[in-house]
Amino acid sequence: MRSLPLPVTLTVRLLPVAVLACVGWAWSTGPMAEPAAKDKNDAAAPSSSPSSPSASVAAKTYAKPPAPCGSVASKTVTSLVPGAKTAGKELSATDESVRRGCSWSALKGYDYRWLDVSFEVKNSDALAKQSFEEGDGAPRTSALKGLGDEARVTSELTTKDKQDTRESVVTVRKGNILVTVTYNGSDFESKGAPSNETVIKGARKAAGDAVGALTSAG
Repeated sequence: MRSLPLPVTLTVRLLPVAVLACVGWAWSTGPMAEPAAKDKNDAAAPSSSPSSPSASVAAKTYAKPPAPCGSVASKTVTSLVPGAKTAGKELSATDESVRRGCSWSALKGYDYRWLDVSFEVKNSDALAKQSFEEGDGAPRTSALKGLGDEARVTSELTTKDKQDTRESVVTVRKGNILVTVTYNGSDFESKGAPSNETVIKGARKAAGDAVGALTSAG
């Protein structure tokens, strides 16, 4: 393992960590902090469609989200976020029966990694499908097969203060639950970032674990 420089140099090197953590946290907690009123609107949505008066209300696969910090296997966390505590940190939510999430982050040497997973329960499978479709079509979005009922992935490289960060986001719909996994990382020594393949593969692996955890949430 590489030795760290003197404290002054280390401080300068690690300043981006707090910024990256905030970015990752905001990404996950943004949707989780949506007001409960949105879910009330979801509940009212079916009655506004005369063509389907009860179908969207009747089909509701899951009643609540699973415990988020237990949704990703410990070996997956260890592999994707070396040095992180496998227990994770649960994200705050306005209503845990509707939204729950967990995050893991760590700096090992000069390599920083962040992983988070969130679950959002809609009032019907149809409403979840509608929400999933509304979020599709973003740049660099690709469909993913073999995850839930439908899934997609995005990947993006950003640069700030000459430091690269690469992030992949996998969104999965399974019944009436939307699962979102965010995985990103940076190398503060080279100023580079993990490869596109690395972040996509990592996000997909975590998403597979999270979707598998839904079997206990029905």
